[in-house]
Amino acid sequence: MSGANPEERAVAADLMQHVEAEVAALPEAYRSVFLLREVEGLSTEETAACLEVSAEVVKTRLHRARTMLRDALYRRAGAGLPNIFTFGAQRCDRVVAKVMEEIRGL
Repeated sequence: MSGANPEERAVAADLMQHVEAEVAALPEAYRSVFLLREVEGLSTEETAACLEVSAEVVKTRLHRARTMLRDALYRRAGAGLPNIFTFGAQRCDRVVAKVMEEIRGL
């Protein structure tokens, strides 16, 4: 990320804040499995031993945690989606005028 421009770094930092907030909002049973597996990098068996549950429970909770996170992030992003790809009419008009000027000059 060190080679990223300031805008890319700002977007990445903003995204990270959203992900962290949604992870924190997960119910404890799912959050603990998600953090142990995805953040700490423990295996399914290691996670199961830490939480004193079966490997099948870890797999199920991890799947559900990922689904909850995905859905929450989609909902969060959906609120801002109409503004992400706004149509820049004035800029577009300037670009078109410049292109037409270049074409006429050929």
